[in-house]
Amino acid sequence: MECQKIINFGNQLLRRKNVDCAREDSRLSRCLNTFDLVALGVGSTLGAGVYVLAGAVARENAGPAIVISFLIAALASVLAGLCYGEFGARVPKTGSAYLYSYVTVGELSAFVTGWNLILSYVIGTSSVARAWSATFDEIIGQHIEEFCKRYMKMDAPGVLAKYPDIFAVVIITILTGLLIFGVKESALVNKVFTCINILVLGFVMVSGFVKGSIKNWQLTEQDIYNTSHGTYGDNQTQEEKLYGVGGFMPYGLKGVLSGAATCFYAFVGFDCIATTGEEVKNPQKAIPIGIVASLLICFVAYFGVSAALTLMMPYYQLDTNSPLPNAFKYVGWDGANYAVAVGSLCALSTSLLGSMFPMPRIIYAMAEDGLLFKFLAKVNEKRKTPIIATVTSGIIAAVMAFLFDLKDLVDLMSIGTLLAYSLVAACVLVLRYQPEQPNLAYQMARTTEETDNNESVSTSESQAGFLPEEEEKCSLKTILCPPNSDPSKFSGSVVNISTFIIGFLIVGSCILTALEPSVLIKAIWIIAAILVLVVSFVIWKQPESKTKLSFKVPLLPLLPVVSIFVNVYLMMQLDLGTWIRFAVWMLIGFIIYFTYGIWHSVEATYAAPADAERNTDIGSESCK
Repeated sequence: MECQKIINFGNQLLRRKNVDCAREDSRLSRCLNTFDLVALGVGSTLGAGVYVLAGAVARENAGPAIVISFLIAALASVLAGLCYGEFGARVPKTGSAYLYSYVTVGELSAFVTGWNLILSYVIGTSSVARAWSATFDEIIGQHIEEFCKRYMKMDAPGVLAKYPDIFAVVIITILTGLLIFGVKESALVNKVFTCINILVLGFVMVSGFVKGSIKNWQLTEQDIYNTSHGTYGDNQTQEEKLYGVGGFMPYGLKGVLSGAATCFYAFVGFDCIATTGEEVKNPQKAIPIGIVASLLICFVAYFGVSAALTLMMPYYQLDTNSPLPNAFKYVGWDGANYAVAVGSLCALSTSLLGSMFPMPRIIYAMAEDGLLFKFLAKVNEKRKTPIIATVTSGIIAAVMAFLFDLKDLVDLMSIGTLLAYSLVAACVLVLRYQPEQPNLAYQMARTTEETDNNESVSTSESQAGFLPEEEEKCSLKTILCPPNSDPSKFSGSVVNISTFIIGFLIVGSCILTALEPSVLIKAIWIIAAILVLVVSFVIWKQPESKTKLSFKVPLLPLLPVVSIFVNVYLMMQLDLGTWIRFAVWMLIGFIIYFTYGIWHSVEATYAAPADAERNTDIGSESCK
């Protein structure tokens, strides 16, 4: 019986969510369209980083080749975006990566994903609120900072901020009220600010191409030396070390790739679209289009702004903190700084709204499933918004923005987001090759274009697939040349095991590289890459599900595998302190899950009758 208890406990951790996509009922208001989602994704992704990041990366990493860095980063982000798009079409419900992992991998994995997404959004909201406050204070002459330092100074370096940021709390409170008021009103405000931001960035791009010169992409080492030798004397070695060798790619390919790793975080934020599954009118189409379109618009903006900057002035003279005002001053357009200031505030506003919008929806989804405290799932009947979850997330974000300087915590955002990206890519890989079953943990979402006739045909076909199938024997021939054209239980298991092996190889290789890069590690990399290709080939040979969806990730299994690698590699580049803080956060989460969530899970109530019946049938013979 002890063995049976262990098995039951394992089943509890791996139980999957039953989602019926045919049911249209939702406690939230379905009022968003595709344009709302595109604006939400662009606003959340195209934050203040576009006004700062391009200058820092161009000067220190890539030079004018920053445009290639943004291209590589955009392609890596699109891989994750495509995976989110397929799940948005497949499971159009609130919850984003939390829900996707729940219906595919299991409950414990879903809780870990959701818990980390909450952390990412809390830190994102708090840090952007403090940035908004600091930017506004800079515009008005830093009067707020001087007042707070004089009368409200906090003397706890390394723990608390230098002074409590009251203005950041006011901003979060206003946006929390807006989100409670209604999702449609929030979307309208977001669209206004996003449009202003896009117009300002368009002005920057046009200005750069008008006032810029292609000569700034063709600088020589002598040009660099002549311009800046006054700072470092005649130390040519120091100049080369600082500013590269000139030309379009002064720091070489290594600098471009290093810049791409930094630029990748500029595209983080589009996943907030995936949390709107129950608030969109046609989620199966709107979510994939919204994700891909917002990433495309953000890439054009980042590409254009970085090209304009490096054309307007030499890359090695860019200011890393405020490159745009510095560049306009360089070309004699000081007045343009007012437009940049307005654009940066609008960008910060949309980025703040983009961080605050999904946070209560993740909390609501987890509370609705019983993994977090049930009262957090309360919905305002009039406004159709998750009121308690919104207020709770606003209070937590406001307290953190008020007390803490979040620079040391910002990397924690990266772990949560990259972990979610990796799990979603793995889930797409697994789910595409699974057989359909009448009571599977997920119901496939049908496209609205399917006629009743097609539905009846597909139903009869699927029912035929539910008949008892002949058990396949495990052999090399069966694995490489499956006898069926439709997925079977055996082929699904092959894909599950293969995906686990790929994940293990990628994680292991990235950990070894982060710990000790050497010639031996390069050999391990080559072996791991060959094994990943072999296992990917095995997955490719398995029959795919023929379920019709409005959007599917192309080039399986290649794109999800590459997406997993990119995300895991970036995670392993984070420092030890970040991982220690991550472990502390996870410890708090596991205490909540194992003392509350696992016992109050809604799926537990569905699984209990089935488990009781199975235990009755098995009896004491299951473990002797």
